[in-house]
Amino acid sequence: MLTRDEAVAQLDDKASRKRRAAAKRLRSLAATSAGPSLLRALEREVRDPRTWETQYEMVMALGACDHRPAVPFLSDLAQRRLDAETVYAALGDSIVRLRGADEGTSAPVRWCLDSGTWSLADGALRAVAMLRSVPDPETVDHILDFLEPLESYDGLRFWAAAAAAGWPGERVRAFLETCAAGPRQDVAAAASSSLEGTYQTYGLL
Repeated sequence: MLTRDEAVAQLDDKASRKRRAAAKRLRSLAATSAGPSLLRALEREVRDPRTWETQYEMVMALGACDHRPAVPFLSDLAQRRLDAETVYAALGDSIVRLRGADEGTSAPVRWCLDSGTWSLADGALRAVAMLRSVPDPETVDHILDFLEPLESYDGLRFWAAAAAAGWPGERVRAFLETCAAGPRQDVAAAASSSLEGTYQTYGLL
């Protein structure tokens, strides 16, 4: 296992797989002091679209390490055209975590949903679920309005169904009942748990 200092040093390695391993280690450590090094590494990394897996881990590590100065760069990156959808998901997740620490999750979730980038929205909803956050009632309605037009098998419903265990209201219950009766097993399972008021547990994604 890399130490924090070894992982920070490895962010400069010539091999992308080693930079990725370093970022993943810092993410698991939630090493707040590594934030500036991670941000500098990501600013270099995004120049090469081939290393999207490494970019994903660096973005997620910034969120886990609570490096709030990264928000402007991550927000700008989220509005660029990227080849890998998974990087958008990481951006949505970390933007919600980092902005949410100061202003609550509602505003950044709405920003991500209104971006027009579905993977960004998916990442934002994932963060809400993982943080077990309860957005304000207006944002809950905004989320449900966003999801309502989607087909019942659409995977974007998953993280909202997983997050809604702590959300009050009849409209939330109706959403969960619809998901629980739907054709996607993962969405149905998440919704069934939330109807029982139980959050599911997820590992490092």
